[in-house]
Amino acid sequence: MTTPKPEYHPISCTFYDELEARATTGQECTLTYRPEPDTPPSTTRGIITDLFIQDKVEFLRLQDGFEIRLDTLVAVDDKELRDYC
Repeated sequence: MTTPKPEYHPISCTFYDELEARATTGQECTLTYRPEPDTPPSTTRGIITDLFIQDKVEFLRLQDGFEIRLDTLVAVDDKELRDYC
């Protein structure tokens, strides 16, 4: 039996713009995210190649194919999601 995914909560448009800028420039970045709610954050580095929506949920895809649900992001480089409205 699979655990249902938590409801998606859209991220700030301004923070989305930060992600989009990195995808456009092909700049490698450090992404901090929570793989599951109430778990310690994980960190990965990579180049964002795509921002997309699947089943009404926003994701980013890194060059190596790794995907992160946007509402699990904590920070990109030195920019923390909680600092954006």
